[in-house]
Amino acid sequence: MTPNATPIGQTLIHLGLISKDQLHIALREQGRSGEILGRQLVRLGFLSETTLRDALARSLGRPCADLSKLLPDAEALALVPRQLAKRLHLIPLSYDASQRHLVIASSDVDNIVALDQLRNSLPPGTEVDILLAGEAEIAQASDQLYGHELSIDGILNEIESGESDPFGQPARGSEYAQPVVRLIDALLTDAVKRGASDLHFEPEAAFLRIRYRIDGLLRQIRALHKSCWPAMAVRLKVMAGLNIAETRNPQDGRISLQVSGRPVDFRVSTQPTIHGENIVLRILDRQKGIVDLDALGLTDPQLDLLKLMIARPEGLILVTGPTGSGKTTTLYSILGHINAEGINIMTLEDPVEYPMPMIRQTAVADAARLDFANGVRAMLRQDPDVILVGEIRDEDTARMAFQAAMTGHQVYSTLHTSSAIGAIPRLLDIGILPDILAGNVIGIVAQRLVRCLCPACREARPAHDYEMRLLGLTAASERPLLHEARGCPQCDFQGYRGRMAIMELLRMDPELDELVARRATAREIREAASRKGFRPLADDGARRVLEGATTLDELCRVVNLTDRMSP
Repeated sequence: MTPNATPIGQTLIHLGLISKDQLHIALREQGRSGEILGRQLVRLGFLSETTLRDALARSLGRPCADLSKLLPDAEALALVPRQLAKRLHLIPLSYDASQRHLVIASSDVDNIVALDQLRNSLPPGTEVDILLAGEAEIAQASDQLYGHELSIDGILNEIESGESDPFGQPARGSEYAQPVVRLIDALLTDAVKRGASDLHFEPEAAFLRIRYRIDGLLRQIRALHKSCWPAMAVRLKVMAGLNIAETRNPQDGRISLQVSGRPVDFRVSTQPTIHGENIVLRILDRQKGIVDLDALGLTDPQLDLLKLMIARPEGLILVTGPTGSGKTTTLYSILGHINAEGINIMTLEDPVEYPMPMIRQTAVADAARLDFANGVRAMLRQDPDVILVGEIRDEDTARMAFQAAMTGHQVYSTLHTSSAIGAIPRLLDIGILPDILAGNVIGIVAQRLVRCLCPACREARPAHDYEMRLLGLTAASERPLLHEARGCPQCDFQGYRGRMAIMELLRMDPELDELVARRATAREIREAASRKGFRPLADDGARRVLEGATTLDELCRVVNLTDRMSP
């Protein structure tokens, strides 16, 4: 694993993985065989290769790869021939052609000669990142991955041509000989690479529809013969730890894998339909799920206002919006901003989507009778400073959240309302008294996600009169240029690439609290907030349209602008 034996041995002793006597025996055997110490320890049975890999990764400060939970990348395998990979004792994991970036796994991360030989065989300018893996893991992965078709089209041709039986049972240790295994892995890899947030397997009467949700919209990717679905459904349920014999009741599970060299979780949900089980996978990419607060796309005044709200030590901050509007991402960004050694942050979620360091995260569990209200009661006995309640759904949860806010805690939660001001009547409707609501809400954030225009193919044109009215501009205003989506290879001919948030932030103050306490109408609260600089979602979205970041059609898809057309 590495030629420097003493540090490895001392590290393993320090971690309690081997004893001094075992190290002495291994060193004596090493003197006879000439093998490196790590391999000798594994051969003697003093520790497993997986344990050695993790200890070495910690000692060397290197990331490690668990090849048993890794989805293969056909592009990377095609880039590095099998003979070269076996000779250099490495396995390619993923390759990004646009960035010329290759990720490999190796059992000897300090082998400079092997790395130079690999670079000489790659396209010029290719960057190589190395993850640590066990020697036996690499040999097994090489035997499994090389020699099998891994592209989606190739696997489907293999199934349709009858070269192999997708329903057949593979021989022991040859899982990748079964094409349905490779097909599911290829689809999961493809969905992650294309930036999908959800992967849908939808059986119809005569075929299986496969759709990705990309940038908030579903897009059909494949349509397969219905005979492929039973084996694919079983494979997905096995990976998620679900009961493969249960097909009449919904089930939920989770898959954790490494895709493109990084950990990705898939939340699996099954639903029986008249044509078979419908399976949807929510893709939880940790690399994309946690965004810095400064990278949310807020204007400087908005960011300053949000930081001012966060700075208040006690009270409730709500993030509102429909499902899929990025509420969880915003909350995680806030928690990441305030996360420090000096405070205790605890969360109660349904489920935990992205693990975060130093934060105590708990998932709601129906089986253990742990709902949001009971979970908050339990967390209050854990000496928290900050509490995140995944969602306020009912009166009990709302009461516990406000109780925590009134007892000196900073509380974050989400609420399903269409606007920031709309959260106030919603809380009153749930059963929170106006006197309790007033003074205990720090602020409310409402948000939506809109698709970003592809900068490579967008086209500009002058705005029409009705478009100016939708954007809140008068006829006397200078006619702005608006951009339209066209489509090009860079955006997969969609005209859009990626999404961004538009937000409205309502910071409560004594005047607004007084209006809430006397049950003022939403109009009165809005007028008072507007005098203090409150900007609604429509204004923030119009700003994005005028900047050329998105289109007016896209903004109208997520925000109601029809009120501006009233005479």
